[in-house]
This record gives sequence, C-alpha cells and structure tokens, in this order.
Amino acid sequence: MAGESKRVRIEPWSEGDLDLLREINSPEMKRHLGGPETEEQVVARHQRYVRSGGTGQERMFRVVALPEEVPVGSVGYWARDWQGQHVYEMGWSILPAYQGRGLATAALLAAVDEARARRTFRYAHAYPSVDNAASNAVCRKAGFELLGETEFEFPKGRPMRSNDWRLDLTGTDLR
Repeated sequence: MAGESKRVRIEPWSEGDLDLLREINSPEMKRHLGGPETEEQVVARHQRYVRSGGTGQERMFRVVALPEEVPVGSVGYWARDWQGQHVYEMGWSILPAYQGRGLATAALLAAVDEARARRTFRYAHAYPSVDNAASNAVCRKAGFELLGETEFEFPKGRPMRSNDWRLDLTGTDLR
C-alpha cells in the first residue's frame, strides 16, 4: 500500500478509478484548470494515470479518506523541465464534499514522501492559479516555498497566471 496518514491513504491509480476521474472532471473542480475535459480526454488521462506507475518518472494515486475508506480524489507527481532544471510537478484534486478537512494537504504530503523516496530530483513544484486560494493554502501548509507568480500553460495552449511553489525533496519530513 502506498503512503498513509491519519486522514488519508494514497493508492496507485488503477483501471477501476475511471469513474472517480469523471467526478473530478466537473465544472466546479476544473474552474481553475481551463474547464472540464471531453470524455475522450478523460479516458486518455485515465490511461496515462494507470500507466504512470511503471515509468519511474511519474506516479498518480487515488486519495482514500480515512476512516471512511471512500475514494475522494487524486494526487500525483510527474517529471518536467522548469527553468533549466529537471523537477517534479505535483497536482491534486479533492471532491467538493470532502474539501476543507485537510485531506488535500495530507494527500500531498503522502505523495511528497513517495517522490522523495525516488531520489530522482531535488525539487518538486506546484503551480496553482493565483486565483485558487485553497490550492495555494495547501502548498503553504505542506511546506512549499512561494517563489512568485509565473505564466503557466494549462491545459496545453491556454496560458494562465500561476504561483510557483517549490519544495526541496532533500529536506526532512515536515510533519
């Protein structure tokens, strides 16, 4: 089993998680990320998530709320080049009914532990929209350092104003 805290457990993304991804793909959940994807895009994303475990460069997880044992979202990391460095980018989504309980922060910290254990890159970054107060708060609570605002493209072809948050993966556990 992948990482676990008292609030959440993260488990490798699997074939059975397509419906969870469809729930995450709602207008409310995607308002800071360019809007919902088409069904074809969701299915393609799901397949990438399923395959992500075997690449060594990325990993996606289902977030399970504890003690309820209910799937409530996703969290993960993937390799990217950022300003001349190889880093992990991290992202997460928690369904609206479960937001505000610290689950996103707990899931992000569990995913950080997984990325840190790989010993591949020194830094992990997250790029939430400057308008997404909740995701920026998750970064702050998880110990990421705010480097400033930046132009970021998501989805591909759609520029957005984001905050660049960075975490040194060589540091000690912040919990």
